[in-house]
Amino acid sequence: MRGMEIIPGRGVDLVEIGDHRAHVEERLGPPYHGPGGERAVYDTTPMLVITYAADSTDSTDSTVELVEMKYSGEGGDAEARLDGIQLTHRFLDDVVADLHARGYTSTPSDIGHDFHAGFSVWSMHSLWALDLDPAADEDDERAVAEGVSVAPYAYFCG
Repeated sequence: MRGMEIIPGRGVDLVEIGDHRAHVEERLGPPYHGPGGERAVYDTTPMLVITYAADSTDSTDSTVELVEMKYSGEGGDAEARLDGIQLTHRFLDDVVADLHARGYTSTPSDIGHDFHAGFSVWSMHSLWALDLDPAADEDDERAVAEGVSVAPYAYFCG
């Protein structure tokens, strides 16, 4: 599988908020990190990180609470996207500007932007401008969009 289109407030085609872990693992196989835990990492492109709600004593019956995708680093079709917009492995300000131009509204957070439609685009500052632009100055502080999280907007604003 190459890249993934997010479904705001719901997840992606393979995994949606409210899906049971057993069903997720039927589709994706077991996680390569975090089996049985609240967070599990699956071998997809881009990599899926699923947070399961602590809503069951049986971990196979727990449900998806948050769907996250980390940048693949390959760019283009290998990255998370929405409506033709590449969301990860681009400058965060450019991603936000493109989404705002399409009518998506957001509120800034300490790591990125939370979109009212039900997703967040963020940077943990583990990448820097030189990772995207070889002509960038070493002091270039532009944030790189490293991930996208999908859940209802209320999840992001507490």
